[in-house]
Amino acid sequence: MKASAIIVAAGSGVRLGYPTPKAFVPLGGAPLLRYALAAIAQVETIGEAVVTLPPGMESAARAEIRHAGLDLPVKLTPGGAERQDSVRIALELTSALAEVVVIHDAARPFATPASFAAAITAAARAGAAIAAIPLADTLKRVSEPNLIVETVPRANLWLAQTPQAFRRDLLVEAHRRALAAGIVATDDADLVQRLGAAVEVVPGASLNFKITTAQDLAIAAAIVAARADRPEPPRGADG
Repeated sequence: MKASAIIVAAGSGVRLGYPTPKAFVPLGGAPLLRYALAAIAQVETIGEAVVTLPPGMESAARAEIRHAGLDLPVKLTPGGAERQDSVRIALELTSALAEVVVIHDAARPFATPASFAAAITAAARAGAAIAAIPLADTLKRVSEPNLIVETVPRANLWLAQTPQAFRRDLLVEAHRRALAAGIVATDDADLVQRLGAAVEVVPGASLNFKITTAQDLAIAAAIVAARADRPEPPRGADG
């Protein structure tokens, strides 16, 4: 079974304070995009990739594909107005022969090959799977003006991450219905659940955080520096 990988890399870097798109912001000597590409290059079950990009970044992306050693057919496409639009556009470019599609945000540079493999395996068996970690902090519901309304029990609450993997036909139908109904969701698992499908959770990792702010980038840079400034993601299990 060969899976298709979608790397969502069409976001801007405005909140990071960079003039370049987020996926091309440097981290430890390499753009964020290279980390995701290097990870999927090590997953034997991935047979092709589609990368969504901001306009005008195709040449830069091709260079990163070479640097990452990604020896797979790769299609590049402009992203949409929202993340959900980008995934739908990329999904249309994946092979209909692929049983599973795995989706990952380029803004999460520390996802390991093992996390992709685990999500793909679970999706092939159960139909849908996402990487996630249990919520560790106490959760408060707050109203205006910044007053705590209640403490939300954190039992059974998990933080969703990517990679997320789905049986291709299930994901195609989920996006088709969402588009027709005008539904916008924050991740693909939500769209698939709206079909009544079950989504399995596979273990994520605390290091698999999303880089959104300049502080996130500084933390990521410290992690890379602690790994001897190695631009590729770790080749072992999540940790």
